[in-house]
Amino acid sequence: MEFSHKHVQTNGIRMHVVEAGSGFPVLFCHGFPELWYSWRHQMKALAEAGFRVIAPDQRGYGETDAPQAIAAYTIHHLVGDLTGLLDALEIDKAVIVGHDWGGFVVWQMALLAPQRVAGVIGLNTPFFPRFPVRPLDMMRAAAQGNFHYILYFQEPGVAEAELERDVRRSLRGFYQSPDRETFKQITAAPAGVFGPAGGGILDRLPDASHGNFLTAEDFDVFASAFAKTGFRGGLNWYRNFDRNWELTAYLSGAKVLQPALMVTAELDIVLRPEMAQGMEAWVPNLRRTVLIEGSGHWTQQEKPAEVNAVLLEFLRDLRD
Repeated sequence: MEFSHKHVQTNGIRMHVVEAGSGFPVLFCHGFPELWYSWRHQMKALAEAGFRVIAPDQRGYGETDAPQAIAAYTIHHLVGDLTGLLDALEIDKAVIVGHDWGGFVVWQMALLAPQRVAGVIGLNTPFFPRFPVRPLDMMRAAAQGNFHYILYFQEPGVAEAELERDVRRSLRGFYQSPDRETFKQITAAPAGVFGPAGGGILDRLPDASHGNFLTAEDFDVFASAFAKTGFRGGLNWYRNFDRNWELTAYLSGAKVLQPALMVTAELDIVLRPEMAQGMEAWVPNLRRTVLIEGSGHWTQQEKPAEVNAVLLEFLRDLRD
């Protein structure tokens, strides 16, 4: 299966996008710190099954433009990039699939641009209704003075300096999958909280080989990209939590009405399976919630066959 690479102009930026196949369109949105390449297994399987698959490097990543300003990474920018991409590709409507931060974006796209969304698939990331208070205030309360990685990411330049000192070591630390005992220990604390205050995020991440779900060649794709771009673009997404909360006040109480699928991962230490409980109240057309057993956070790469099977079942029902 060959992938086609191109660049398109969308929403004021130049975006790198990769495509394969033809037919019913499916748009994949990656998370942090990732690239379009995170979806390689799904793109191959879905294209061979008769779907047109599209995966961009999103704003701030890979070969796509990365504005410096934090305010250039609001949810309106991120959704606007995707609707503009669909315009550039002359696609009226697509099923949108998101993992990690990409999951936040696709659920919001279903609310902000519903006419462009034929269906929504959340991978690890459930739909979160609007928080009653500012998100960072909620995280501070949960952290109780301990280290919370999203709070650590807030100060411009701090996390960049740490992560860019040795890109390969940083990515090795991120690209891990915990065993059940480690998962049990970590999840005794609130999501996002990793030990006492002080130090950086790499103090909490192993300096070991990357997870076995990546070959050496796969890892080099990610490492080469982040060695060129650094991490600022991706970190700027985190720096808009409160701004996004302010900008989307008018969506309070809004529901995702499109057909939807939720896929959780048993051993995801941040986006934990129980976070998807009760989603039906906000996503009334949620067709199914599926747990991928034995998978950590990098689900589409750790368990590609299982993820592909779930996606194809949902997509075929939707298409047919």
